[in-house]
Amino acid sequence: MNGTTIIKKLTDFASVSSDVLNRIWEPLRRILTFSPAADSIYPGRNLSVSLEKGGFSIAYGSRFLSKIKIKSFRSYPLEEGKFPQPEVLAYSLPLAINQLDATKAEVSVSIPKAWAVIKTVEFPIAVKENLSDVISFELDRITPFTPEEALYDYKILREDKDKIEILIVAAKAEFVKPYLDSLKDHGINVNRVTINLSAIETLCRFIGIKTESLFIEVKDDGYEGGLFIDGSIRDSFSGSFTASEEEAKIGTIMAEISSFIEKLKSKGRPAQILALLRNDSPALKEALRHTDLPVKALDETEVKINLPGPVNEAPLASIGAVIESLWPKSTAFNLLAKGRHEKTKHPRTLTAILLLAILALWVMYLIAPLRIEERRLKEIENQIALRKDEVKKVEAIKKEIEEISSDIGTINSFKGSGPMALDVLKELTAILPKNAWLTRVRISENTVNLEGYSASATGLLPKLEASPHFNKAEFASPTFRDTRMNADRFNIKMEIESSKEDALTKNRQKEAMEEDEEE
Repeated sequence: MNGTTIIKKLTDFASVSSDVLNRIWEPLRRILTFSPAADSIYPGRNLSVSLEKGGFSIAYGSRFLSKIKIKSFRSYPLEEGKFPQPEVLAYSLPLAINQLDATKAEVSVSIPKAWAVIKTVEFPIAVKENLSDVISFELDRITPFTPEEALYDYKILREDKDKIEILIVAAKAEFVKPYLDSLKDHGINVNRVTINLSAIETLCRFIGIKTESLFIEVKDDGYEGGLFIDGSIRDSFSGSFTASEEEAKIGTIMAEISSFIEKLKSKGRPAQILALLRNDSPALKEALRHTDLPVKALDETEVKINLPGPVNEAPLASIGAVIESLWPKSTAFNLLAKGRHEKTKHPRTLTAILLLAILALWVMYLIAPLRIEERRLKEIENQIALRKDEVKKVEAIKKEIEEISSDIGTINSFKGSGPMALDVLKELTAILPKNAWLTRVRISENTVNLEGYSASATGLLPKLEASPHFNKAEFASPTFRDTRMNADRFNIKMEIESSKEDALTKNRQKEAMEEDEEE
């Protein structure tokens, strides 16, 4: 195996190990850096105002434990074909806030697409760290506005090792500031300014529309829309009708959206047209269906949120603006920020507390078994100390038993080392005739010597031989007749039968054991 192969294997192993560690660390990092004030669980309330030609609409919603609920919505029609005046909005909105009990809710304003410029630009990846400053410096080149006269924001669409793609939304401040100032004079501070097109795109993602879509909203006097790709606005359009004939309006719209439709078809991915037709034109619906893309009426779509009224009456732009403000997964614009995005600060205090808690639990996990065993050992020692006197008594009795057992063993050994004299005498008493008596008996390990008198000494030998305990009975000296005693004097010696002796020994040992047990 050469050095190149070893290096390649080490590199592959390091890469795999890094991926595994990243998969393990990422969930742990989210837990350790989780903030109790995170938008995913922190309650919130928002009231959004959508400015449109011919009036304005409001929607009021809340968030609790990441669940968003639209509590109310209303539309306020005003002069046809004109945007509401700042004074009219500033007078009407406080009344609506009081009626909806939304005094503590944040307020968002959503402006029409016609007031804003939407651009997609690319920058070198090197500018990512100072992106806000770069956009501010380049804004007058990208849009018709300078940074001083514009409200703007951006979001990153895509990035690789060389380039970063940015979506920029900018509106002229003189269109928006009068509304903000009038509302402020009436005690209402606006926290966010977005555009209706962005609110509609967020609403589509929230209700689960994930396919690439061409959105178009058509009113009697104009139209606007955008291209939604990968969960973001990629292009936009808007315009007014110059003719009142329906066929002319349809021709204008189809000419406007034809390039966008071709762009969707060229991608070869599922796509659709989302239509919001305020003029309810059957001819326009039919023309859209001839584009070979599925057409879905957004105001007839099943909206996956609970609405306090019919979908076809709901102001979708203001509802989308509420969701933009409350939904943690939204990538909403805030033109008031002017491209200044605050970096998320992870709660280091909570992380430190959690790490210390984990460390404490780990130490307890290691020490707890030792402490338990120490307590058990101490308890055992206490029990031993309490029973120490009893143990001493038991040990003394045990020692005494051992001494007695040793004595018993010695006695049994002595008893088993040779024939018992009593057993021999008992046997002699049983077999000797009544006319014979003994004057001396000598019992050794294997022999017995008898001296005494008998009416007939020769008759003793057969009886002794017949005994199972004796063998080789014979006279040790000649017999003679004692006239005074009128009997024969004899001296007999004989051997003790060994097998019988063993039987006697075993019987004696058994009897001794039974006596010990009884004791």
